[in-house]
Amino acid sequence: MELTAVPIENPDELNVIIGQSHFIKTVEDMHEALVGTGPQLRFGLAFCEASGPRLIRWSGNDNDLVDLATKNATALAAGHSFIVFLRDGYPVNVLNAIRHIPELCTVFCATANPVEVLIAETSLGRGIIGVVDGAPPLGIETETDRTDRHHLLRAIGYKL
Repeated sequence: MELTAVPIENPDELNVIIGQSHFIKTVEDMHEALVGTGPQLRFGLAFCEASGPRLIRWSGNDNDLVDLATKNATALAAGHSFIVFLRDGYPVNVLNAIRHIPELCTVFCATANPVEVLIAETSLGRGIIGVVDGAPPLGIETETDRTDRHHLLRAIGYKL
């Protein structure tokens, strides 16, 4: 088995969601789930098919994001994996809809941080075994940090 870290190309620091699903229907179901979260959301998604013609299937409503998703899916080349790039929306707004897709297996990450995907390759093919999402912590939250966190969540409208 060979282990590789594949960096996700994300030049605009967009939010990205990476996961695993088990059926070609994922592309259409994910498209429907994403457009159903709000008309402002722009996205591109790609899905690595693991059987049959083994194509990278794609969809989206933003051609640049579709191109970015297919480029990264090509680099991952991991069976039944998917990658979604978001603009004008955040993972917190779409994750619940994505998690309710019947064929979805796992969401590895949802982030705007730099990401590396850990790939295991065997004689059968390639699979995602995890992700490295961002950098390690620099310390423990102080009372001032807690207060700042509470204020931020209220300022951006996520808490009352």
